[in-house]
Amino acid sequence: MSTKLRPINSISTRIFAILILGVLAAAALTWWLAFGERQSTISHERNNFRNERSKHTEQLIRAIDELPAANRDGLLRSMPRLGLQIYKEAAPQSQYQPSSSFALALVERLDESFPIIALAPSPANCLYRPDADKNSNEGCEALLIQLRDGMLLKLSLTPPRAPTPPIQTETLYYLGLFLTCVAGLAFFVSRMTIKPLLSLAQAATELGQDINRPPLPERGANEILLASRAFNAMQNRIRSHIQQRTQMLAAITHDLQTPLTRLRLRLEKVNDQDLRDKLILDLSNMQMMVKEGLDLARSMDSAEELRPLDIDSMLDSICSDASDAGHKVSFSGESKATIMARPQALRRCLDNLIDNGIKYGQSVEVTVRREETRLARSEAKNLCIVVRDHGPGIPEDQQARVFEPFYRIETSRSRETGGTGLGLTIALNIVRQHNGDLQLSNHAEGGLEVRLLLPIKS
Repeated sequence: MSTKLRPINSISTRIFAILILGVLAAAALTWWLAFGERQSTISHERNNFRNERSKHTEQLIRAIDELPAANRDGLLRSMPRLGLQIYKEAAPQSQYQPSSSFALALVERLDESFPIIALAPSPANCLYRPDADKNSNEGCEALLIQLRDGMLLKLSLTPPRAPTPPIQTETLYYLGLFLTCVAGLAFFVSRMTIKPLLSLAQAATELGQDINRPPLPERGANEILLASRAFNAMQNRIRSHIQQRTQMLAAITHDLQTPLTRLRLRLEKVNDQDLRDKLILDLSNMQMMVKEGLDLARSMDSAEELRPLDIDSMLDSICSDASDAGHKVSFSGESKATIMARPQALRRCLDNLIDNGIKYGQSVEVTVRREETRLARSEAKNLCIVVRDHGPGIPEDQQARVFEPFYRIETSRSRETGGTGLGLTIALNIVRQHNGDLQLSNHAEGGLEVRLLLPIKS
């Protein structure tokens, strides 16, 4: 059975996910460190600004204290942004104390000759900024500073300006552009990494169909170059091994044909009728074994070229020939499929399956249809040819062994039936050359059901 493939388990998807997650993690860590540094810088700058401002305010207050009272009002009107103005009311009794860091720093700089009174926080005493930092501990505050001649100066303090948020609309646009570029780069890297593996997998699939396929081009990175060379060397060894075995088996079976033919002619001259019949039967069995041995050698040779084949027409022709020969063979179904196949080899495979059904099941039903079956990494629909007989079937514990050469089930496949145990072996070899699969099962109503699965290529 084929293992179900999930796209999430592909190397390309994993490489893509690792690159994306790695870049995002690095970007998030960088942003976190930069944001922390930004907050630290803002806090440091605020402290420096507070100290400088308290220093300048102290100097200004001392300078105003040295001016004549008549000149102070004009000076303060010319500098409205300083927040200082002459307080013309009587000094109130206030229970508030300076609380902001700026006020405390100013109290520390001004000696007791400049008393400071904190007013109640209210819209009349200070103005709130619309862009004030709402998370700051320092709120609006108003101070009264008494000069040495008794005049009061009112100083309004506003909360610090809120810092610019780290994520703005422009930041989101830039982040989207950054992620798009990273995703494109990750996709390119993952495809570039997985492409040699896909080529190697495709070459391995084609090797099962044609051992004489052209070798892989030896180019690319060092690792890909080594893998291509190893694959080509493996192909050469397998091809040499198959050729030697096929040639040896073909030579043996071919050379046996001549002495067997001579032996048959001589047996015709034996006078004892019973002995002659027995010897001729044994000789016929030997000739059948030689013939099927030669077929086995041919089934391991994929020299025949692949070509488009109308499978419905072939099945109809095979079943019609079997029916004309007096066998109970029926054909049903329609696939309307054209597959890439070796016509002679595939016909030999189907002939073997139908002959087995006729021998051991008397009648055969052949059905063809399309199925959504995952076969050899193919996601498209596949062709399913079902050959069912009405014989005794095969025990489940022996269904895998019947594909072994010369293996027979004694209860149903014996010498008397003429079986040699090579029919299913030859059929399986041919099916595998077509990148297909052959499955056996016992039908619920009796008989053996053989399912031949072939990929449909557009």
